[in-house]
Amino acid sequence: MADTKTNPKILIYSTPQCHFCKATKAFLTKHNIPFTDIDVSEDKALQREMIEKSNQMGVPVIDIDGKIVVGFDEERLKMILGID
Repeated sequence: MADTKTNPKILIYSTPQCHFCKATKAFLTKHNIPFTDIDVSEDKALQREMIEKSNQMGVPVIDIDGKIVVGFDEERLKMILGID
């Protein structure tokens, strides 16, 4: 389980139809880690924000206290969040 003392701020830039976005959110939910879901499917300003952070146009883009993860990378998420 993640270290709840640190309470990282997690933003997930996603689209409703994205399978990997859903997998990322399910993974975090399973580990009781709160996150904010940002739907970029119809908001050009949020799309630009996501691209500026990640240099990527694909989703999901996960921002964990400024650490950017592109795509559903379970091992990297576990490492950053301290999940065994």
